[in-house]
Amino acid sequence: MNKIMTAKEAVQLIKDGDTIATGGFVGNMHPEAITHAIEEYFVSEGKPKDLTLVYAAGQGDGKNKGLNHLGHEGLLKKVIGGHWGLAPKIGKLALENKIEGYNLPQGAISQLFRAIAGGKPGILTKVGLKTFADPRIEGGKINDITKEDVVEIVNIRDEEWMFYHSMPVDIAVIRGTYADENGNCTFEREALNLEMLAMAQAAKNSGGKVILQVEAIVENGSLDYSQVKIPGIYVDAIVEAKEEEHMQTFGEQYNPSYSQEIRVSLGSIKPMKLDVRKVIARRSAMELVPNAITNLGIGMPEGVSMVANEEGIDGLILTTEAGTIGGVPAGGLSFGAAINPDAIIDQPYQFDFYDGGGLDITFLGLAQCDKDGNINVSKFGPKIPGCGGFVNISQNAQKVVYCGTFTAGGLEVEINDGKLNIVKEGRAKKFVDTVEQITFSGKYAQETNQPVIYITERAVFELTEKGFTLTEIAPGVDLEKDIFGQMGFKPVVADDLKVMDVRIFTDAKMGLELTK
Repeated sequence: MNKIMTAKEAVQLIKDGDTIATGGFVGNMHPEAITHAIEEYFVSEGKPKDLTLVYAAGQGDGKNKGLNHLGHEGLLKKVIGGHWGLAPKIGKLALENKIEGYNLPQGAISQLFRAIAGGKPGILTKVGLKTFADPRIEGGKINDITKEDVVEIVNIRDEEWMFYHSMPVDIAVIRGTYADENGNCTFEREALNLEMLAMAQAAKNSGGKVILQVEAIVENGSLDYSQVKIPGIYVDAIVEAKEEEHMQTFGEQYNPSYSQEIRVSLGSIKPMKLDVRKVIARRSAMELVPNAITNLGIGMPEGVSMVANEEGIDGLILTTEAGTIGGVPAGGLSFGAAINPDAIIDQPYQFDFYDGGGLDITFLGLAQCDKDGNINVSKFGPKIPGCGGFVNISQNAQKVVYCGTFTAGGLEVEINDGKLNIVKEGRAKKFVDTVEQITFSGKYAQETNQPVIYITERAVFELTEKGFTLTEIAPGVDLEKDIFGQMGFKPVVADDLKVMDVRIFTDAKMGLELTK
């Protein structure tokens, strides 16, 4: 059987009503040529239609790439995804009730592909309990037309568990670097492995088909077969992509330091300028402990690694949920990759490690917080960015540090002489009485005795047995006006309320040493 096809020929394997699974993390390992070809096939011939799309990590550039190719009315019937924000065209369909939509924890979906491959009915996990994914709250449903429960609560040995349901996968759309004519595939120039193998097995054992996109097709016998990640027995169609549709990430055509081919010097990384972001990163970095296995979220938490580098802190082991261990996580449209990683493992295995408590500490974004210590990063009015790996990471890390500005939208501050001055307040309050959606449950954290810290430029809070507690205030800040006056509730105030370390608010290095 000749497996080599054009993208146009390969997508004709997809039938109306199929369930398709696509791989990728932002742009990392996303099979752009295939999803683009699906779009062209639908626009020109009205096929395939009424598809169910299942994916773990968000895949897109927030505009037109990635899963945005599938954002056409009629092409999709249902979407089950871990992160929606990068594919606004699909999100728009869900918000308009034109498709059924589910947002479930990224790690749960990633692991679900292995369960499907193994013929299992689903996965059991505590990930999602007491969050919006819990069927007693929202069950991950995004809109009014989404009725079916895809997750349920079960009781085993007097403990509550979340049970995420398996479903057959008719088509797996995956990617690698090189493939021989039989479909054996290697990942040499890829930044990640993700769940490509699990997805291929899931489709094959569901009686479905696997479409593989590669950079180049090579002769049988010419690969280093010790490096094969996808065996050819799983592959039905091989598509050689154009260079512009096989970028290593959506941010870069190719960076060999991501794929472990070279190691670049990190000494050239410039220190951050002293601004609100650096203030938050510095105070957050004070929570680091030697040799801690660490996860950094995208955005504000990325500054923690930059501060650690400036301060000369050794022994910081950074990981990403995408599967990188060691090195420095990349940002922007290259998020998920890492510069100089020590190892790259499959995403489901990384989430196994995270879910089992392997993370010593995580630093995550602080978008919206309420009086119970709940965090929302997944839904804001009509916008549904989704949770991504946030639920897995935040719920199971040994310690969670949330980092973000106190208010949002136009906040301006001055940092002079070791003090913080609020020049202009942000338009939106982040600390509200009740969050719009529970992405992180403060109640669950208290039940599991998980340490939780909330760090802003002007105040630090902790979740204690007394409740949401103010523990530190920045020098130069007015407690009533700048803190209480900008909150939708009044926190508990610690008996020993402290002033934040003045070194955070000066230009010189802090001389930070990890002693905990």
